[in-house]
Order: sequence, then structure tokens, then C-alpha cells
Amino acid sequence: MTLTSMTLSSIPWDLVLEVLGFCVGLLYLWWEYRADRRLWYASVVMPMISMWIYFSKGLYADFSINIYYLAIAVYGFRKWSRGDGGKEKSSEKGKDKESLPITSIPARQLAGCVCGALILWGALYLILRYLTDSTVPVADAFTTALSIVGMWMLARKYLEQWMVWILVDFVCVGLYIYKGIYLYATLYGIYTVIAVFGYRRWKREMGIGLRKHEES
Repeated sequence: MTLTSMTLSSIPWDLVLEVLGFCVGLLYLWWEYRADRRLWYASVVMPMISMWIYFSKGLYADFSINIYYLAIAVYGFRKWSRGDGGKEKSSEKGKDKESLPITSIPARQLAGCVCGALILWGALYLILRYLTDSTVPVADAFTTALSIVGMWMLARKYLEQWMVWILVDFVCVGLYIYKGIYLYATLYGIYTVIAVFGYRRWKREMGIGLRKHEES
């Protein structure tokens, strides 16, 4: 065994990845708070880090959802294609195009999200309970199901996505403490607090956007 390989093997990679994921998560949170489309860049990097951590800790549903996160990041970036809350020139006609506005989710879609989350929760629980050695199938399935719905709502820039994340983040704090992922528990504790402020900020920006639309 060479000195280099011995040095590499002595590095606590799990801790290194947790720290890296923590830093990327904070950056993601800041961009989400500001409704900045760059959050989707972090949405590509963070799942890659999280997949290793979750699998090693036996959080199989959380591991699997990160595959979905990678896909939804592409969809979200395209949906927000002219983000940053401003306008961007159209390459075709040289006209201004409005960025995707913050809106409230329609009642029919909200009902669909609730039903979808419940179905996913039940299905994921059964998979984790009977097909894996997960020790936290109920909580793992719950946070995963809500996160799937929450990411779709975020990609559509619905205000209520913050309410989903408040619930998910709060549960994740306890789940990650139980699993010994303390940096992630801290990160999700911060998420919970910031999500409340994020909801207020988005609600305020949505009101400003509606007034500008009415005036125009």
C-alpha cells in the first residue's frame, strides 16, 4: 500500500461529503429564498452528494428520490428559464419575455398533490417495510413522498411549496438526528426556519407581481 493510498483511506469521506452537502445546501436555500434560478445548479450537485450519504445510512427512499431530483432539476431550470425575477430578451424577435411568476397552486392541482403524496407515502412504506432493512420506513417514506410533490411544486413556482418544505424539513431534523447525520440535521433545522421566511418573501413578491400585472 502506497503512502498516497494510505492517506486517502484515512480521510473520513462520509464527514467530508456531509460538510460539502451542507455547504451546497445552504447555497441552494439562499437561491430558493430569492427565487433565483441558480438553485437548479445546486439541485444537480446536491443529489449526487446525498445519494452516497443516504445509501450508507440505510435511508433507501431518500437515496432513490435523488434520482428524481436530478431529473426535476432539468425540468425546473427549463420552467424557470428566465429566472431572477426579471426579463430576458427573446432571441427570435428581440422582445422582452416575462420570467415565470410566483403563483398560488390551483385547488384542483392541490387536491391532486395531496392524493399523490398519500399514495406515494403508502407505496414507499410498503417497499421499505418489506423489501429493505430500513429501520425508519414510516418517516423515510413520508419525507420522500412529500419531497417528490414539493419539488414539482417548486418547479412550477407555486407559493405553497414552502409549506410542504416546512413540514418535510421539520421531520427530517428528527430523522437525521436518529440516524446520526448531525450536519444534515442542522442543515434541515436551518431549512425549517428559512422556509417560513421564504414563504413570506414569495407571498410578498407574488402580491407585487399581481399589482404590476393589474396596472399593465
